[in-house]
Amino acid sequence: METKRSKYLLIGLTVICILLIGITSFKDGIMEPLRTGVGYFLVPLQTGVNSVGRGVYTELKDYSKLKNALEENERLKDEVARLTEENNRLQQEQFELARLRELYELDQEYMQYETIGARVIAKDSGDWFQVFRVNKGSADGVEVDDNVIAGGGLVGIVTDVGANYATVRSIIDDSSRVSAMTIQSGDRCIIAGDLTLFEEGRLRITDIAKTGEIKDGDRIVTSNISSKFLPGILVGYAADVTMDPKRLTQSGYLIPVADFDNLQEVLIIRGTKYTGEEEGEGAGA
Repeated sequence: METKRSKYLLIGLTVICILLIGITSFKDGIMEPLRTGVGYFLVPLQTGVNSVGRGVYTELKDYSKLKNALEENERLKDEVARLTEENNRLQQEQFELARLRELYELDQEYMQYETIGARVIAKDSGDWFQVFRVNKGSADGVEVDDNVIAGGGLVGIVTDVGANYATVRSIIDDSSRVSAMTIQSGDRCIIAGDLTLFEEGRLRITDIAKTGEIKDGDRIVTSNISSKFLPGILVGYAADVTMDPKRLTQSGYLIPVADFDNLQEVLIIRGTKYTGEEEGEGAGA
């Protein structure tokens, strides 16, 4: 607003100066006194015009700087947004690469089995992946009762298959039962799914023989007599094993190796195991 007022003032003063300069250009003697008077008036007026002109120029210059600064600010904002998006994408790709590398290492660990890589595409409501769906199905060779692994060990078992999808029930689900054993001593046990207990990050181990020697930190793997699970797949580590009140068996806890908070990719082991159902191992587990 101030710039506009100064501009109009400059124009007015300039017009007056031009008129006065025109008057002083007459050489007629009669005009001499007028020329002298105009001279006294014109000099400060011209000075004022110059001063206003400099002020307008300064304001215009400052306005131009401000406009350029605002435009540069917007450009920098756009650049920051672009770089932030690119950084997020690169981080996501890095995390995905790390997960796929981990999955590859797991695949190498179980080279005796043929596996199919699959991506998790849906899950039941809840905090954990107790029942979820993957993007591979019968068209890819997936069958009901195929074992599923991720994150270093056992995740669960396929319970339903479509042409292009499969449903997996994980070992933390309340209905899950897995026949297992320790690598160290060979003692057998049953791993029972328990969503309430899993809030503490662990599952229950039951049916350990009274004379069993399962200790804290022992590696627990699927048993070779399991009816549904292939033998030797790591499930987790034993913790807090104690004698039961009746002193007939022992029980304790298992810390699973798989991350059931954030499953994104899994390996499905092709080929099911049919050796007859073991007593104490739940159907479909």
